[in-house]
Amino acid sequence: MSSAASLKLKVSEALKKDVGRAFARMDPEDMKRMGVSLGDIVEITGKRVTVAKVMPAYKDVRGQARVQLDGISRENAGCGLDETVEVRDIPWSAAQRVVLVPVNISPDKRDLDYIGSLLDGLPIQAGDAIRATLFGSRTANFKIESTVPRGPVMINPTTQLIIGKSKSRKGAEKDAGISYEDIGGLGSQVQRIREMIELPLRFPEVFERLGIGAPRGVLLYGPPGCGKTLIARAIAHETEANFFSVSGPEVIHKFYGESEAHLRKIFEEAAAKGPSIVFLDEIDAIAPQREKVVGDVEKRVVAQLLALMDGLNRRQNLIVIAATNIPNALDPALRRPGRFDREITIPIPDKNGRMEILDIHSRGMPLAKNVDMSRLAEITHGYVGADLEALCRESAMICLRRLLPDIDFNMTQIPYEQLKNLEIGMDDFMFALREVEPSAIREVFIEVPNVKWDDIGGNRTIKKRLVEAVEWPLKYPEIFQKAGTRPPKGILVSGKPGCGKTLLAKAIANESHVNFISVKGPELISKYVGESEKGVREIFKKARQASPCIIFFDEIDALVPTRNAGTGDSNVGERVLSQFLAEFDGIDELKGVLVLGATNRVDMLDAAVLRPGRFDEIVEIPLPDENDRKEIFQIHLQHKPFELKDHLGDLARDSEGFSGAEIAATCNRGALMAIRKKVADMEKNTRDHAVKEDDDDAVHITPAQLQTAMDEVRSSRTVTDN
Repeated sequence: MSSAASLKLKVSEALKKDVGRAFARMDPEDMKRMGVSLGDIVEITGKRVTVAKVMPAYKDVRGQARVQLDGISRENAGCGLDETVEVRDIPWSAAQRVVLVPVNISPDKRDLDYIGSLLDGLPIQAGDAIRATLFGSRTANFKIESTVPRGPVMINPTTQLIIGKSKSRKGAEKDAGISYEDIGGLGSQVQRIREMIELPLRFPEVFERLGIGAPRGVLLYGPPGCGKTLIARAIAHETEANFFSVSGPEVIHKFYGESEAHLRKIFEEAAAKGPSIVFLDEIDAIAPQREKVVGDVEKRVVAQLLALMDGLNRRQNLIVIAATNIPNALDPALRRPGRFDREITIPIPDKNGRMEILDIHSRGMPLAKNVDMSRLAEITHGYVGADLEALCRESAMICLRRLLPDIDFNMTQIPYEQLKNLEIGMDDFMFALREVEPSAIREVFIEVPNVKWDDIGGNRTIKKRLVEAVEWPLKYPEIFQKAGTRPPKGILVSGKPGCGKTLLAKAIANESHVNFISVKGPELISKYVGESEKGVREIFKKARQASPCIIFFDEIDALVPTRNAGTGDSNVGERVLSQFLAEFDGIDELKGVLVLGATNRVDMLDAAVLRPGRFDEIVEIPLPDENDRKEIFQIHLQHKPFELKDHLGDLARDSEGFSGAEIAATCNRGALMAIRKKVADMEKNTRDHAVKEDDDDAVHITPAQLQTAMDEVRSSRTVTDN
């Protein structure tokens, strides 16, 4: 293959799915200019030299004179993002023999066939680092010691792989670094952090030339598991800076002055070895608000940290990153410009972010063809990155359990030949979803009831209105946007007791596939002043974090009754109502949250709650008509031993004025009567020592028993009314 002209291109981040495959994605025009075609090997020259396989870039990055390389290729080439590398066409050969030095695992010879199948088609040369993603998202990292023939080669099915002598543990820690491609759904946040951190560490002279001080610190905050620590580690690896990770509580010592000395020592060592990043994880543990802490140690540590942060102007090669999930607990002096110059929120990922994260964690998983990652991304609302990682791991474990009967437990490890036959299907992911709950609403998470629209008899118009209000905004948000309208913010379901209000809420929770928080009205009321309002605030805060989300307030009349309706309760009802109105329709806009209320006493609710803009839809559920009653009887009798379906019309006609709950009670009472009769017959036969040949264990419900049960329910209702 003849050498052609080289090109100088800027390095961009690779696609998540390309990690470990040594692809160099380029503009097809650049490929034509170089005279290379799809699948050719090119040489990438930065501070070092490596090889990569040419692939076409997607349209959004064409025409920019860029080449997309993953973190491993960037490390092999000794370049970072946005740096310029030289790309040129080179001759290459098929690899006959490759000596691999394991970095983080010690594979058996029998595992080499499996690892070799993962490395098939990979372009390499001596000195390169490579990575094979194994079952369960584990990785096998290797260094290429030598190749036959020498120079750039491509691994193929006939290549002989030989395991060389392992490297030291120190090398393992360096090579197993996290790159930007290992972070999903946080593109804009990572870009902002790179601006703050990479520029001062790599080009401090820019700030000197402008006559301004470099940024000193970045505070990352967000829910647990959303990727704060991961971002810090990726930046440390990509910038090749020394990384000093400090967990908040490990700074605190029992001896006077030791805590401050430990903190000073960390900063002095980091400054001496610059460029360095000091990462303070869980900073709220060492820098709480001084006026609220009792002990002197925390106050002294905060003061020492403030002094060290102020002294960073003499150390242009040191930057502090801090992470916390409770930023309001930090001392305000730390949060001023000049200390932590920028505060960046790491949010819960949206659908596209979840898709990226799932792609990252399922890279090495043998997925079946029926696995639909976009579907999983749709239904995992409120899941942070750690939850999605746990979901992939749990699905792999469920798949692995199928292998347990065939495992010989005398072996030290399961051979990859057996693992090779495993495939993770969509059912494994769906089972894993039952085990892994979203972190954002774990405290208020409830098991979504298994009630479908088909389990509710009648009420077709009401079901249709609820589908329009709940499911359409989630399925067709672009249509609402084009129409210039917003979906309803709240729906109030009212009606007589037993007409199916709570049942409708259960069906909405199940059919909409969004997060569901159920709140019983009275449970938020506390005897302590301010606790009830705090409960309302927390519920809405969790719902915002886990949006799209439905909050269901059952018996809402107990929570937000008419003002001045009660005296002697220290106005707790009015305060809760005010808090509810402020959260529902206050300055902070309620996005992606639907409030669903249920009550049988609309007259007790405060007028401010019922106005449009809060409860936009007030749905009155009437008593079922004859056709609805027939449907309800059919639903409740379908799993009971009642075979005379022709009598359903008579039952529906005779149950005039019955609610759904009363029809359910009629069916249950009829079944109990049939059980009583069967037990009585069995006892009589036992006493008489009579054995009938045709005697069986079957139980039959008769229309007469249902009519008797209906009369009993009607009479009990009359007694209650009186």
